Amino acid sequence: QVQLVESGGDLVQPGGSLRLSCAASGFTFSSYTMSWYRQAPGKERESVGFINNVGGITRYADSVKGRFTISRDNTKRTVILQMNSLKPEDTAVYYCYVPNLRIWGQGTQVTVSS
Repeated sequence: QVQLVESGGDLVQPGGSLRLSCAASGFTFSSYTMSWYRQAPGKERESVGFINNVGGITRYADSVKGRFTISRDNTKRTVILQMNSLKPEDTAVYYCYVPNLRIWGQGTQVTVSS
């Protein structure tokens, strides 16, 4: 059974940091590019960034470039989204996604507020 499970979402103050994890199962994790998306209330889901299968290539949305970092550990079948210098506009549900399999996780809530 193909499954993605995100964790790490929380309430954090502006300027703070959070580390989201996505644990994968049911497919050959090391063969696939992994993506992070987010959806804020009342807005469409948008791409945050992605990492290629071996971790050598990453790309980020302009809105998070320089603040967010995507990494992966193929031995642990996990992809990480490290978020620093968080802003209120980063508030959203964050999703893990496998583009070539069109598989989504259930999402984890990130709220940035004082």
